Amino acid sequence: MHFTSEQRLEDGVLEREFTLGEIPGILWTPVSGSAPAPLILISPPPLGLRKMYPRLAGRARYYAAEYGFAVATIELPGSGDRPGWPAAEQARADLRRAMEVGEPVGDEIVNALILPLVERAVPEWRATLDALLELPEIGGPVGYEGGIISIGVRLAAVEPRIAAAGLFAGSRVPAAIVEEARQVTIPLQVLLQWDDEGNPRQAALDLFDAFGSKEKTLHANMGGHTGVPQFELDAGARFFARHLR
Repeated sequence: MHFTSEQRLEDGVLEREFTLGEIPGILWTPVSGSAPAPLILISPPPLGLRKMYPRLAGRARYYAAEYGFAVATIELPGSGDRPGWPAAEQARADLRRAMEVGEPVGDEIVNALILPLVERAVPEWRATLDALLELPEIGGPVGYEGGIISIGVRLAAVEPRIAAAGLFAGSRVPAAIVEEARQVTIPLQVLLQWDDEGNPRQAALDLFDAFGSKEKTLHANMGGHTGVPQFELDAGARFFARHLR
């Protein structure tokens, strides 16, 4: 892990950009407080860290300044400044075309869009976690929060260092990932926008039902994909405070 920039922010948070091989990322840590700090991994949407920075930084700085967490994010494969991924771009185009003409979005499109991304992203997250936990200011336990829920399902199923996860049911999920959800047993908090225009509500409910966790909570709010209420930020922080302390 190589740090490429560093700045102390006015809320008492240290923000550092880093690279891990070809993977860019950002780490936020509280300047003061007890060390080592528990860690939250935040997986961004596949829109690029630069575009998503205001939302990611706002959430990360809140977790670090108010709750003393270390928070890290990395650029997803094929996103932002990382090399293009023609197969993923084609899959996104196929999804948009089907939705525009009102055709059913079949398993073939969903699998092509999601499964290759999961296969690439999860090993990168595990390598990032290895590097982060070598830093003296970061300890554990570790939480995960992310918007592409299939990445979170796979990571929670295979990575024993993840102690709790906050997931956003805002993306389509292959049937194979629903089966993997039965292996997930850590505490979960799942956020669902009830009127999400791009993601079938019943599919999200079926995925929630499939999780094997004894402690799982569904937060369902009215509104579309981008209408998540601001109070869910504090709800997520309190969830991690219960399980990562």
